[in-house]
Amino acid sequence: MNEAVELPIVIVSGLPRSGTSLMMQMLQRGGISVLTDGIRQADEDNPRGYFELEAVKRTKQDATWLDQAAGMAVKVIYRLLHDLPTDLHYQVILMRRPMAEVLASQSAMLSRTGNEGASIPPARLGELFSSQLADVVRYLRQQPQFDVLEVNHRDVLDDPLVAAKSVAQFLRRPLDLQAMANAVDTSLYRRQSE
Repeated sequence: MNEAVELPIVIVSGLPRSGTSLMMQMLQRGGISVLTDGIRQADEDNPRGYFELEAVKRTKQDATWLDQAAGMAVKVIYRLLHDLPTDLHYQVILMRRPMAEVLASQSAMLSRTGNEGASIPPARLGELFSSQLADVVRYLRQQPQFDVLEVNHRDVLDDPLVAAKSVAQFLRRPLDLQAMANAVDTSLYRRQSE
């Protein structure tokens, strides 16, 4: 049997603008294959790409994309983690970022694209995000199919090598730690106070 078939599926998740694309880059550079379709193209907000897979959005109706995901990394928005089948093993890297930064980055991105986004005041949106994420974390902690590592976005920027080591230890896989650390470009971190 192929060894990759036995490996858990690596899930990168978190709130929008929390560093999920950065973590996908780190994993890819470290030697993990990423499951992405390239449909959502790189842009000013994510110049290295979004690393998304459209099929993830339809997991509740059709989870067949998971048949090819063993041992690979895939980005799954936090609200869709409930849709993952319970008969598989997942290693979830949950990205955390201060809510003020998430909201500022989201607002800047929406402004640039000319999209007004939801007509929810930022403070209320922050409350909703916080509540939803807390629910998801509780769910993950209660389900045996999920192993979870929470990674702070700021920690990745401050010491990428330490963050890479933490991720490799969690995944229990030999990864190229220096290549992972080199994926971090702090010049792209510009949304903290916009």
